[in-house]
Parts: sequence; C-alpha cells; structure tokens
Amino acid sequence: MKVAFIGLGVMGYPMAGHLAAAGHEVTVYNRTVEKAERWAQQHGGKASPTAAGAAEGAELVALCVGNDDDVRAVVTEILSAVAPGGMIVDHTTTSAKVAREMAELAAGQGKFFIDAPVSGGQAGAEKGQLSVMAGGEEAAYARAEPVIMAYSKASLRIGESGAGQLTKMVNQICIAGVVQGLAEAVNFTKHAGIDPALVLQAVSKGAAQSWQMENRWPTMIEGKFDFGFAVDWMRKDLGIALDEAASNGAQLEMTKIVDGYYAEVQELGGRRWDTSSLAARLK
Repeated sequence: MKVAFIGLGVMGYPMAGHLAAAGHEVTVYNRTVEKAERWAQQHGGKASPTAAGAAEGAELVALCVGNDDDVRAVVTEILSAVAPGGMIVDHTTTSAKVAREMAELAAGQGKFFIDAPVSGGQAGAEKGQLSVMAGGEEAAYARAEPVIMAYSKASLRIGESGAGQLTKMVNQICIAGVVQGLAEAVNFTKHAGIDPALVLQAVSKGAAQSWQMENRWPTMIEGKFDFGFAVDWMRKDLGIALDEAASNGAQLEMTKIVDGYYAEVQELGGRRWDTSSLAARLK
C-alpha cells in the first residue's frame, strides 16, 4: 500500500521502519527535516519537506504527533492530499472529542479517520509489538488493520470514532494505579530489610504479577528512571482521562491522586523520567 507516516519521534521512527520492512511504499515527514532524511536513508523510503507532500496520493496516512492541536493542524493540512477513500490512522493519544471531530471532517471529503492509540512504549515500537486500540468506521478499520499489524502484536476495533481514545484512557488509568502500588511495595521492601530480588521472584509468580512489575521493579530498586515513557506525557494522558471523567461522571479518585504525585516528580526534575519514577518521591 502507498503509505505516509507523519511524526518520527521515539515511537514513530521505528513504527515507520516496520512499515517499510513489510513492503509498503512509505513516505515520511517530520518537523525536523534531517530526521526524516535520515529515516529515508536507513529504511529506503522517501522523505517529504511537508506533511501534505508526504500524504499526496497516500492510501493510508499514519500519525504519531503530540496532542489534540497537533492532530488538528496536521489533518487540516493533509486531508485534501490523501487519496480518495483513503484513511488517516492516528496513533497519537488525544481526547475522544478531537477524534470525533477529525472523523467528521474526513467523512466530509469521502475519507476516513481512525483513532488508534497504542500501548507498549518505545520498546514495543522498536520490536513491532505494540497493542493498538481503535475507533472508527468498521470497513475502513478492516482495510487498515493489516497495515497496523506491521508494528503491532495486537489490534482491536473497540467501536465508533473516539472509542480507541477512550480505551487508551482506561489503559493509562490502570497503569497509574499499578505503578503507584509498585512504588509503595518497593519502598516497603527497603524499609522491611528483605531482599528485593527474592521478593520480586516470589510475588511476580502470583496474583500480583504485571508487566509493570516484571519490567520496572528492578529499575525502581536501583533508582534508574532515565528511559521509557516520560512523566510529562503521562500527565498529559491522565489529564485527558480526568477531563473525560469530569464530563461523563466517572469517579477517578485514585487517578487524580497519582496525577498529583507525578506533579511532585516533575518538581524533582523528573519531567522526562519514566513513569516508574513515582518511586523517587518515596523516601
């Protein structure tokens, strides 16, 4: 398929690479032109100096940008360039509101917008093992899914436009609670004077087991946080979830508390630390 990928950050760069490796004809765009040119040299695709140029005639355009405003700006710029009946697959984590707005805008030009946020972080993107949760028109998603699977281990359409973003909010709510629990568990282990490695070995085989435990417990113990999904981005995501809850009436008491803890981590200088840095605020 003729594909464009817009946004070559720590996620987008490897995701676009998997598309090229899968045999798609890929043109990329990034605000930093040098990064797009480097990607093209590495993966054999093309680089465009503009987003609209990358999207020209594309059957599918994948986005992985920053926030609601970025998505609005990019979609407005590229929509007329996308091939008739083409699809925009947005992997940015945004509000459900902007997903619905962009879907309506695309439909007005006979095209499709699929909100498809991802989970799995930089490591998942590099390994092609992301989990994708999608919202949008069913037939359009069915056409997009084989392309999405180039960098994913699982992809599921949840419902109509906005459903993917709502599901990503659920994902982040769950992670926030689990990571805070792990931070407190690590802190308790240290105060109790028991071997954290043995504790991990014991509890990770039972009901407490989680991806966060398996992958973040050891670095929490060592106080290493200079990697992974940044606190700034997590606060953006939790803010989206809290805003949605304010409108739909859901109670997110724990999420609000943990968001406040992340604000404390930011004050410690940890804006770019991994989300497991909740452990850093506990003495």
